[in-house]
Amino acid sequence: MNVKATSHPLDILREILRDQNGVLFTSDLARVGVSRVYLSFLEKVGEIQPVSRGVYAAADSIPDEMAILQARYKVAFFSHETALYLHDLTDRTPLFYSVTVPTGYNATSLKANGAKVFFVRRDLYPLGFTTMKSPHGNSIATFNLERTICDLLRSRNHLDIQIIHDALKRYVARQDRNIGLLYHYATQFRIQQITREYIEVLR
Repeated sequence: MNVKATSHPLDILREILRDQNGVLFTSDLARVGVSRVYLSFLEKVGEIQPVSRGVYAAADSIPDEMAILQARYKVAFFSHETALYLHDLTDRTPLFYSVTVPTGYNATSLKANGAKVFFVRRDLYPLGFTTMKSPHGNSIATFNLERTICDLLRSRNHLDIQIIHDALKRYVARQDRNIGLLYHYATQFRIQQITREYIEVLR
């Protein structure tokens, strides 16, 4: 976003709201050098409404729940069923958000907010990290195709087997798949045998 030095603070905040599809974070204020006074003014006149701690949404917009959740829980990366949806590996719209956090993270609040939480060793946590756009168009943290497939297989006893089978069929049919990378990740997660069995049957 290119903000002119002469722009009024209120116009700057409104431009951020447009660029971020109706979502404004208090952290944006420091980034652009705008006082919280102007944030309070927009809330007072009804242009924005608080939707979470440090997160506001345009009053005339549908809040981006994925971006808001991640703003509150920065270490929670969208994974499993939610990542399948983002990668178009399933037709099922998530009824809840699945996220992965590092082992030892206190996920009590996350779970209380309806998220399905998976834990992974800290050294494996960032494997396959990427960013994608939420359905509202905001950047969110998730995992790439191959990491998502590994997450499905390592958590297969806690997921709908039909979802797994459908996702694997779609993955194998994808032109942008990377089987070599998938097997590399599978080795890291120690699920190389089950991964090869599934993939070889479908190829």
